[in-house]
Amino acid sequence: EIKAHGGNEVWYDELLEENKLFFTIDLVKDLLDQAYNSHDEVEMCVRLEEIIDICKATKNSHFIWFARLLYRHLRGIYTFAKYGISTGKLEGINNKIKTERRKGYGYPDDEYFFLRLMELSRKAS
Repeated sequence: EIKAHGGNEVWYDELLEENKLFFTIDLVKDLLDQAYNSHDEVEMCVRLEEIIDICKATKNSHFIWFARLLYRHLRGIYTFAKYGISTGKLEGINNKIKTERRKGYGYPDDEYFFLRLMELSRKAS
């Protein structure tokens, strides 16, 4: 025989309150995924604004930090949504230059160094 215990609603409400931030994290993660995968810049902007509002509403310091981070980078994110261009290739080239510079101590002159960079930029990585 199973007997119902009283106070389940109170226990359930306490459980929800304790895990509210976890639910919010999951919601923000899903909205970020939707925003990143959207091909429409307006939809991406709406999703990001929604994420910022949700993060601020939690009054949690980590969420507020994330909301400020998103807000400060909105312009760059909107540009990515509009044009679909990232700085990935530029970062890759900078990395190759730094690596070649470290390897290149002892090169005869700057001209040889720049020739090496030109050769590296033509190679398929």
